[in-house]
Amino acid sequence: MADPRLPLIANRQSPIANQIQNRTLLAIETSCDETSAAVIRNGRVLSNVVASQTRLHAEYGGVVPELAAREHLRLCQPVIRSALQEAKTSPDELDALAATRGPGLPNALMIGCRAAQAMAFALRRPFFGIHHHEAHLYSPWVTRAIDPGGAAGSGALQADFEHFQPNVSLIVSGGHTLLVHVRAELEHQALGSTLDDAAGECFDKVAKLIGLPYPGGPEMDRLAGDGNSRAYEFPRPLLRDPGDDFSFAGLKTSVRYFLQRHPGLADDPQKRCDLCASVQAAIVETLVGKTLRAAQRLKVPCVTASGGVTCNRALRRQLTDACAQCGITLRLAEPSLCTDNAAMIGLLAERKLLHASPPSSLDAEIDPGWSLATASP
Repeated sequence: MADPRLPLIANRQSPIANQIQNRTLLAIETSCDETSAAVIRNGRVLSNVVASQTRLHAEYGGVVPELAAREHLRLCQPVIRSALQEAKTSPDELDALAATRGPGLPNALMIGCRAAQAMAFALRRPFFGIHHHEAHLYSPWVTRAIDPGGAAGSGALQADFEHFQPNVSLIVSGGHTLLVHVRAELEHQALGSTLDDAAGECFDKVAKLIGLPYPGGPEMDRLAGDGNSRAYEFPRPLLRDPGDDFSFAGLKTSVRYFLQRHPGLADDPQKRCDLCASVQAAIVETLVGKTLRAAQRLKVPCVTASGGVTCNRALRRQLTDACAQCGITLRLAEPSLCTDNAAMIGLLAERKLLHASPPSSLDAEIDPGWSLATASP
């Protein structure tokens, strides 16, 4: 028999979507190895608690799915309580719940999604299952407000959709590299994706070949700062290909063969820095070149970038320079919103509320392989 409270959940959608003030939403993110919960109100991030599992997985050189799921199970409730307390909000004050429904690790997704659905059922609130990459698309449209008496960029995170522009968006993370044409809010088209290894995977796998600790990408970025990016020549995969897809497996293989031909090179501190800088230059040039080419082809006024690899200093610097030379506006996601976090999940769910998008079913299943092409209504 259907629960009598379910019609109340569905009926609640319309007044919430039309309400302008005081919408409060709790979001949960558990797609990989971060357990995160955030409270959003009127486009403002009241809290964004993230519990990382990096140390747990470091000894294995990568994320172990079963360990990640167990840690999410242990941390989920404490992280949610912490987010509510930090936002000075009680569960009864919530107007909606949201969680990442995909893509991601199946068992990890299950924990956060089921927690949000259970809270939505108990509180008689709507639930929004959010696509992780779609949330990344809109994270560059969030800025830090100015705290009274503080410096610019020192305040709370606040959505800035009043200045939204059509854009080409680069999403570049550990497991995904995507180019997306965002024509309007909640309206997008995937242009290209990775055919094999993503940029983040290439960073991490090359770092492992060199003998750097996990996670390797940030460590390569640090060492590259002291290296010569022209010391060694590596391929720029698919850079001259007219399409928008990416492929970094060949670059990783090229580095492996290079190290076989030059045994002991990675043991020399300066040569190791030069190697990191040279590999990083190949990845960054490919990402920037293909992104700017797509933006110019589509004649959009803006480029955005998000995802964990967007924290890479060379990528941020070269995207900034390239966009300036082409007269294109650049929006880079705040570093705190580049890695997995619940704030971007909640902010997108709130936009869906504002646009009167229908909520997800309370028994909606997770979708570990969810395609971005089907994420938007």
